[in-house]
Amino acid sequence: MHFVILIVLLLALVVGPGLWVKAIMKRYSLPADRYPWSGGELARRLLDSLGLHQVGAETSDVGDHYDPEGKVVRLTPQNYDGHSLTAVTIAAHEVGHALQDARGYGPLKWRTQLVRWVRPVEKAGAALLMATPLIIGLTRAPAAGLLMFLGGLLVLGSGVVIHLLTLPTEFDASFERALPMLAQAKILRPGDEPHARRLLRAAALTYVSASLLSLLNIARWWAILRR
Repeated sequence: MHFVILIVLLLALVVGPGLWVKAIMKRYSLPADRYPWSGGELARRLLDSLGLHQVGAETSDVGDHYDPEGKVVRLTPQNYDGHSLTAVTIAAHEVGHALQDARGYGPLKWRTQLVRWVRPVEKAGAALLMATPLIIGLTRAPAAGLLMFLGGLLVLGSGVVIHLLTLPTEFDASFERALPMLAQAKILRPGDEPHARRLLRAAALTYVSASLLSLLNIARWWAILRR
């Protein structure tokens, strides 16, 4: 019984933030015409006001993000074309990342470099995971199970490090850059700032959830090996 309760609590801890984030985003996506400009238009306006004319703004099907290599702010279609509080807040947040990049913000530079290093590590770990059953079958060696753990650790552990390093970057982009930009340009309607803060806090929690999920996966791999 205690084990079941522990599993339920872990699932709530991992899945809960993601569900809460979706609810917050959906809540402030209405009314859909709250602002006279779309998220994409606001991103362009903020970028130009910061002198970042070389940074592009476009739609993306893989989530809202800033690409430090391509120098592009990418927004999902609903946020790029949307006129809601969610759309303009998320647009300002991604412009905050572009400002970090332009000013050489350390954690963003470290995260970008780490992602470059981790990609081959993840590929090697995935290849090791796929090869482990074959290795065990050929060698009949129980120690080959350690290869599976090593592969899982390479794939999942690197993700934890990236997500944890992302957290200070996200909070800085939100509360030290996006909100001051919105306030200085007088973008937000009266009474919307507390809601914008809630949106930005919720967005940061997605990385907390992702980190916890990666840690849970590592624990699951370890439990499998100990059987």
